[in-house]
Parts: sequence; structure tokens; C-alpha cells
Amino acid sequence: MEYKKIHYSVENGIAQITMDYMKNMNAIDVEMADELIDALAIAEGDTAVRTVVLAGSEKAFSAGGDIGYFYKRIQSGGEVNMDELLAKIEYLTDYMKKMDTMIVTSVSGPAAGAGVSLALSGDFLICADNAKFILAFVNLGLVPDTGATFLLTRSIGVHRTLELATTGRPVSAAEAKDWGLAYKVTTPEDLHDETLKLAKRLAAGPLLSYKNIKRQVYAASFATYKEWLAQAETPAQRECIASEDFKEGCKAFIEKRKAQFSGT
Repeated sequence: MEYKKIHYSVENGIAQITMDYMKNMNAIDVEMADELIDALAIAEGDTAVRTVVLAGSEKAFSAGGDIGYFYKRIQSGGEVNMDELLAKIEYLTDYMKKMDTMIVTSVSGPAAGAGVSLALSGDFLICADNAKFILAFVNLGLVPDTGATFLLTRSIGVHRTLELATTGRPVSAAEAKDWGLAYKVTTPEDLHDETLKLAKRLAAGPLLSYKNIKRQVYAASFATYKEWLAQAETPAQRECIASEDFKEGCKAFIEKRKAQFSGT
């Protein structure tokens, strides 16, 4: 596959996957999801790869969904159908948890919406002190998707997850570290070097042990993940996508005004 929105390279046993489509702040559309899935599968199947690093650009990790695309569809009177995208990013985050290879996610700037889930789907999260994590779905009249509430309730608890999901307030890098979401916080200038330092340490470790530790943790914490996606998250998001509140939320975001939600 020819990559248009990411870069992929392997050096010293470390596969580096970098999202680089700042035109829409590394939003995870179908094309981005396909490229990420392909690159991760290549890394997983390459015996020379001992660790994976997933990073965004310096200015943003990922803005989540492409709201500009949703807005254009709404304005033209067309249907906003996210079934294909939801299926792909659900597969993506589940695949990351099931990979034998250890994954380090490296975050600079905002990780919003699905970008939060992508950052949390690695095994170690290291971020710059300018990073912020935003469950912005509620501002669009949607529910968190890509497994965000599943992952967060297991990491920071029910009440904190409810707060973040219902308010959409940003979580700072320092707060993410205090809550145990981030492994380490560093400066933006040192983020790349600190990420590679951790990746090199993991690459030099006992890979068979790592693989089985990941399997144990997945079995203990995420065994029902796919069932939850199908039974709880996807139906809820489909209902919200079909609502007038979602249309209003998208319009308000693009038009830079406060949304006037009607509850329909």
C-alpha cells in the first residue's frame, strides 16, 4: 500500500509509524485508518521489528474525526454514514491491544476524540507537556467511540470517565501522568529522543515474555472488548449520528459558535 497520510520506517528493530496529514490535524478517516492498520500488520509480521512507535505531528497527535467532512455532508443534505469508519477504527484499536509487539504511543499537542483512544491503545504512552486529551464527542452531540469509555473506565474509573465524557474538558499532560494514563511527560523538544529511549529499552527486552504478558493483560482486562463495541458503543453512536443534535454540533464547531442542542 502506498501511504499518503503516514510515514513508516524501521531502524534498529524499531518500527516508527508517524501520522502526517496536518491538512485535517491527523483526523482518523477511512484512508488514515487503512494505512495505520496496514503499517501495524507489516510491523507485526516483520521478524526484524521488536517494538513499534506510533506518533503524530509536532502540532497535533490526532484531531479524531474529520468534522469538516461531516459538515459538508450535512450542508449538502447528504447522509453522514460512519459505519465503515467505525468498523475500521474499532478493528484498529482492538488489533493494537492484541499485537504481540509492544507499542509506544508518542503524543505532542492535542489528542481529541478518537485520537484519545488511539493514544491509549498502545502499551506505553509518553507525551510532551503541551499534550492535551479531549473527549470532544459530547460537543458534537455524539458519544465517545473507538473504545474510549471502555479503556478509560478501566484506567481512571467510572466517575472520572463520566466527567470527561460529559464535559469534554481537556486533560493536561500532567494530569494524565497523575492519573496513570501517561508513562512519562517530557518537553516537546525532547519527546522524540525520550520516546526512542523507551522503545530501544523495550526492543532489547525479552520479546517472548512481553508477548505473553500482553496476552495475560488483554485476557484479564479486555476480553469482552469486541462484544462491548458491538452491543454498547456502535448502536449508541449510530443513534447519535442520526440526530439533529449531531448536525447542530458539527455546524456550530465549523461556524465557531456555541451549539444550541434540542435533545433530538
